[in-house]
Amino acid sequence: MKILVVDDEEDVKSLFEQKFRKEIRSGQFQFSFSFSGEEALSYLQAHPSEVVMILSDINMPGMSGIELLRKIRTDHPAAPPQVMMITAYGDSANHDQAMQLGADDFLTKPVNFVELKEKLLSIL
Repeated sequence: MKILVVDDEEDVKSLFEQKFRKEIRSGQFQFSFSFSGEEALSYLQAHPSEVVMILSDINMPGMSGIELLRKIRTDHPAAPPQVMMITAYGDSANHDQAMQLGADDFLTKPVNFVELKEKLLSIL
């Protein structure tokens, strides 16, 4: 499964590669990383049918994860069927807005990787 992780924190790449080392090695998961909403949209345009899951941070400079979600759902209807939002702020306003815009799930930071792995495996 190809997963696009969108987060302005660049250390998230090594964290995901470490936490999913076994799944990456076995070919179960394949991760790509974008460090802004704009970069994520460019990636989706270049690889329209590859990505099956997006994990996006909400609070990013420039385009927020909420704006990215809105663009994916309106401009890229053939884009990933699954979008999970990740935020350090588990407030209900962000949660409600993300769900209204079509998010499939909502996680809070710090990410519980055991829970995330279970969710991803259930989608396979």
